Amino acid sequence: MTRSLGVALTSCTVRTVGKTTFDMADNEMEVGVGIHGEPGRRRVAMMSADAIAEELIYAIVHDLDARAGSEVLLLVNGFGGTPLLELYVMYEAAARQLAKHELKASRRMVGNYVTSLDMAGCSITVTLLDAQVTLLWDAPVHTAALRWRM
Repeated sequence: MTRSLGVALTSCTVRTVGKTTFDMADNEMEVGVGIHGEPGRRRVAMMSADAIAEELIYAIVHDLDARAGSEVLLLVNGFGGTPLLELYVMYEAAARQLAKHELKASRRMVGNYVTSLDMAGCSITVTLLDAQVTLLWDAPVHTAALRWRM
């Protein structure tokens, strides 16, 4: 019920090694990076937020086999080196792409939740919501990192 893909504009720095895990030119980005700083599946020229969201959402929605009219949870997770403003730009671009597939982001999260230290980039995660998942998602949360009461 959940799929996720990430893009990186920079590599992360492994503190114990003291260097980045891979090198990239300023006009490149990695698509399909791992959350632990692993290189992506392919390297491409830098793209706009809209183009990134279009590619990631297309792959996610088709792999999920999501039906038109479904409600989803949309999570845009920063990798640690991306400003919150840019994460919200990615959220808006991803939400527009979901709407093109007739999917509604009825639950959302934007922020740095699972990071790769100082990596610039983000992951987009889409979870299909049904009554049970929505009920569990909306339950009160009180942890060190997350707190809410619906």
